[in-house]
Amino acid sequence: MRFQSLAQIVALCEQETVSIAELMIAEQVRESGESEIKIRGQMSEYYRIMKEAVQKGLTEDTTSRSGLTGKDAQRVHSYLGQAESLLGKDAGNALAYALAVSEVNASMGRIIATPTAGSCGIIPGVFVSCQERFGWTDDRLVDGLFTAGAIGYIIANNAFISGAEGGCQAEVGSAVAMAAGALTELRGGSPTQAMHAVGLALKNSLGLICDPVGGLVEIPCIVRNGFGAVSAMTAADMALAGIRSVIPSDEVVEVMLEVGQAMPDKHRETAKGGLAQTPTGRKIMKELQASRRRRNSTP
Repeated sequence: MRFQSLAQIVALCEQETVSIAELMIAEQVRESGESEIKIRGQMSEYYRIMKEAVQKGLTEDTTSRSGLTGKDAQRVHSYLGQAESLLGKDAGNALAYALAVSEVNASMGRIIATPTAGSCGIIPGVFVSCQERFGWTDDRLVDGLFTAGAIGYIIANNAFISGAEGGCQAEVGSAVAMAAGALTELRGGSPTQAMHAVGLALKNSLGLICDPVGGLVEIPCIVRNGFGAVSAMTAADMALAGIRSVIPSDEVVEVMLEVGQAMPDKHRETAKGGLAQTPTGRKIMKELQASRRRRNSTP
């Protein structure tokens, strides 16, 4: 890629008078040697799978094998149809859809890692809900995925996107930033505004630990996807309103790296700290281990 920082993305977009999505597509064409039609076709297939996961999470049994999670997306969606929610229908749908995809992941369904399986609900949640709200075509949302991909590329290469490396700030935080930047561009914001959205989103996620109860991508991962979807929309609206990330987004990425490296191992996907080691978390772990032993001893 010709860019190695968020600032370089903005500079190239301004220099060539293109959007972040157009820049990313051109870079992938140049690097892969594939045609734009083929590259867009691959991304279109990814978006189709995301939409299928949303629908599956809202209509099918998503109870996980552990039995710990499932059908919360349907509960939220039903609530939105029966009551005047505090979030309102549009943000509420983003929340429900993000939960839906994350529950499909926990129940061994097919999802697209964006950027990881643990954060797979955030981008589909906001993209599908905004598509319904604004009447956007699939092609426009595919552009949004390229924008998100450019942002994720920078974060992955300058910090990390793995909870095992940098905590949940690296997974959910990165996904929120990717979604926020993409939403800003989809709503007509400039590349500069999109990068301010990235900085605003990441700053709100700094220090978020990865503490999966029972070592599973279920608790608290699924609800963090729901919160993340709403946070992404908030960051995008802030940027579109003219709010700036006073600390440049590239510097925020550097801070995420610093915080992640300083984070104790017990807070980096090991299930040795945080919520995983609460009395209830330890009880769940023991029950899961006993259940596995029973299954393994069954002839």
